[in-house]
Amino acid sequence: MKALIVDDEARVRKAVRLLVDWDAHQIDEILEAGNGNEAIEIIRQVKPALVIMDMMMESGNGVELMTWVNEFAGNIKFIVVSGHNDFEFVRQTVRHGGIDYILKPIEAEAINVAIAKAVAAWRSEDADRSERQKQSIQLNEFKPIYGEKLLSALIDDPINSELSLRRLRSDGIIPENVHSSRLILVQTDTGNSLLLKRFGGDTGLMNYAIVNICNEFLQGQHKGVSFRYWGGPSEIAIILWDIQTSVAELIGRINHGIYATLQVRMHFGISCIGSLPKQLPYQRAEVAEALQRRNLLIHEDYCHYSTSSEEFKERNETTKTEIHGNVTPTIFAHVKEDWKMAVISGSPDVLSSAAQHWVDELSRSGIVTPEILNSWKNDALLFRSQLVRETLGPDADSALAELEQADQLHPAPYTNGYSFSLFAWRDWSFDLMERMSEVIAAKQAKESNPMHDIVKYIELNYASDLSLQEIAGKFFVSREYISRRFKQEYGINFSDFIVNIRIDKAKLLMQNPRLKLSQISEMVGFHDVKYFSKVFKKQVGASPKDYRNQFKI
Repeated sequence: MKALIVDDEARVRKAVRLLVDWDAHQIDEILEAGNGNEAIEIIRQVKPALVIMDMMMESGNGVELMTWVNEFAGNIKFIVVSGHNDFEFVRQTVRHGGIDYILKPIEAEAINVAIAKAVAAWRSEDADRSERQKQSIQLNEFKPIYGEKLLSALIDDPINSELSLRRLRSDGIIPENVHSSRLILVQTDTGNSLLLKRFGGDTGLMNYAIVNICNEFLQGQHKGVSFRYWGGPSEIAIILWDIQTSVAELIGRINHGIYATLQVRMHFGISCIGSLPKQLPYQRAEVAEALQRRNLLIHEDYCHYSTSSEEFKERNETTKTEIHGNVTPTIFAHVKEDWKMAVISGSPDVLSSAAQHWVDELSRSGIVTPEILNSWKNDALLFRSQLVRETLGPDADSALAELEQADQLHPAPYTNGYSFSLFAWRDWSFDLMERMSEVIAAKQAKESNPMHDIVKYIELNYASDLSLQEIAGKFFVSREYISRRFKQEYGINFSDFIVNIRIDKAKLLMQNPRLKLSQISEMVGFHDVKYFSKVFKKQVGASPKDYRNQFKI
């Protein structure tokens, strides 16, 4: 079992290490973090069972860390060790499921009792989770694959939807007396590597488990049916025909079942009530829009209604001031100049400040949706393209290709996932600007190097009688400078560099059997074919004739 100690004071972390009897609690790995942000990264990587944390830290305070743990790593148990006897801190600890709140200075007995309690709770819940997951995966699929296809066809194939409905009724999947329904989409997160890992990376198996959990709450009470929707990327749909039931309460129970088994909660897009199957295609568009416009800053809201639904209007009325007040729309232009100055400066501090300004601006209105994130991400990439073209001109295409290749290794956070984090988007924007700054600086340095232009000139004029004096005069540098730089950058002198280019060109021309050696010699800048043959053999290790013979059939 692993434990993580989070405190910005090293002496406090050391004290916790000394006071706790780790062996007695069967904790064999103790990790440390100096702030909340660092703790989040460690939790993502090593998944400790227990976190012992301070409340007041300079970067990523305790409340933020508890909120993140509760949302994205809810199976972790945590204990707060604080020097502040603040009721609000205690209340937040209890609200987020903390095991205990211990005041400094720390007493050995108190912290060991708290850890024993936390370890026992974690072990008990872990055993329950394993059993539930085993049972869930062992459940038989409610109908063969053709059932999923027929249910999906109700949404995607309006022409044949009545025929599909009759088949589903005859198979007993949809009752005969059902004529109205809601459509609900369960938004799964393909970017959640930890969840996928539990299913061996098999998305289909993960979706199968989620469908089974949903159907436990639907089919037993004849409320509806859940199925893998074939018309969307990794989507699970629910056709809910019990329109009298409280959809929020039902989804709450389903989500509790998903969390008990998989330790994640999922988001649900909910349509208005409509006729079955006629309204299903429109309901599909409604729920997709509802999910795209859900507020990612409100972590504990998992029901997202169509804007035309009564539930949405009711909610909107109660949150009208908060959500639809006089808030200036957040647009990328607000940070564009900051980003440009940061990229040009290349300073890590300036880049970090610009990245932080981005997430501050993004969350300023209190609303961040997947739709907004997609728009901002596209604007950021458009800004990158424009700035690279503006600063590098003809070299922009190669620079952009290099940056786009790096995007494959450092993709943007998944906009439609349920593990939303402003920290992740801040880090992505910092990395995006930093890579842009490095590529632009490298290209500009290469362009500002006179040797780059000299080499280009030689490659275009190798057939001429080039001299060191001529090149020096043309590029306003000394002969000594050119000689020294050729030795430094290419390891050979100026004249050998020209000879190498001429011989390389000659080797290409020799593949044309209609060209005589005397012609090739003249074309590459040698006016004496015998001297050309001598130099060629010295460079290549074979005479021009022998070299050319290898291309004969």
